[in-house]
Amino acid sequence: MNLWEAFVALILGLVEGLTEFAPVSSTGHMIIVDDFLFQTKNMFSPEVAVTFKIVIQLGSILAVVILMWDRFMNLLGLKKIPGQTQGGPRLNLGQVIVAMIPAGVLYLLFDDLVDKYLFSTQTVVIGLVLGALLMIAADRFGPKNPKVVSVDQITYKQAFFVGLFQCLSMWPGFSRSGSTISGGVLVGMKHRAAADFTFIMAVPIMAAVSFFSLLKNWEAITPAVIPFLIVGFVSAFVFAWISIRFFLKLINRIKLVPFAIYRIVLAAVIYFIFL
Repeated sequence: MNLWEAFVALILGLVEGLTEFAPVSSTGHMIIVDDFLFQTKNMFSPEVAVTFKIVIQLGSILAVVILMWDRFMNLLGLKKIPGQTQGGPRLNLGQVIVAMIPAGVLYLLFDDLVDKYLFSTQTVVIGLVLGALLMIAADRFGPKNPKVVSVDQITYKQAFFVGLFQCLSMWPGFSRSGSTISGGVLVGMKHRAAADFTFIMAVPIMAAVSFFSLLKNWEAITPAVIPFLIVGFVSAFVFAWISIRFFLKLINRIKLVPFAIYRIVLAAVIYFIFL
């Protein structure tokens, strides 16, 4: 791996880490930075480019797992979260599974069609704008005094509705976190509670999709590309860690509209410069 390849891996890992769990669409950012600037599919091969994006996504997932380790242990009944009372409300695996079902079913049925017809710059621009409008609507029409201030207060019904909103993220540019946080706010969750639940429910489904995608592209992992993959993985992990900690401290204060405005600006940049 030469210095240029290390630089590309570092920057793409940075982009993935900063945007994967923020409601701004990592897909839109990767299109701008990779497809229009670096072209990793030409640097190595299309198979290596796909594998690289899977690997750096796993770096982002690992950051969530470590940052929310106590919460995941609590889900498994192995650790108590401070403030939880005996017999009181507690987020459980059943609610996470209920939230995963809608998008999981759609992924199994339509993943190939999404890859074939929706992964284009034009569709990403549309997703960025529509996702921004959804986020603005969530801040505008969500309950002013939401009763759910913690993930431990989420009901099965609310979890299922958030899962339905997650289906929107199959359209590239919509953003998984943008869709699910908006859905959570609309069904009565405080922004931080919706964000926490979004990150928790994202880990198993993203890990499963990444695992099966990695299996399909396993032959692309050769000794020559392993250093490139490692740099990208570490970069994505570090910057996802920073991004998530910052975002969770900020979301209750600024809510979703600033991110929506940024998405609209990003869509305009993509449209006027690259289309």
